[in-house]
Amino acid sequence: QVQLVESGGGSVQAGGSLRLSCAASGPLFSTYSMGWFRQAPGKEREFVATISWSGSSTLYTESVKGRFTISRDNAKKTVYLQMNSLKPEDTAVYYCASGSAVRAAERWYTYWGQGTQVTVSS
Repeated sequence: QVQLVESGGGSVQAGGSLRLSCAASGPLFSTYSMGWFRQAPGKEREFVATISWSGSSTLYTESVKGRFTISRDNAKKTVYLQMNSLKPEDTAVYYCASGSAVRAAERWYTYWGQGTQVTVSS
């Protein structure tokens, strides 16, 4: 069983930055891919970024490329999402998830955190 806890959300103005963290408990963290997803009010949850178990491979949705960076520290069992140049359309609840592949589709992810709110004002 893997438990995931997100932190680091908050309210910022457009153009600002936030760093989200996702701390994992349970075994074998270093064998999972880890992903970030988000859900805006009234919308479906969508893929944001994912990283391979080693950190050598990443994948981003087009709208965050060049602004967001996913990274991980396997010794700390933590994955991060550095978010720069934030826009109001980035406002959402952000979720981390552990998975078995560096893929965007949710079906590749098994365990999910409870989410952390990010609000970007204009």
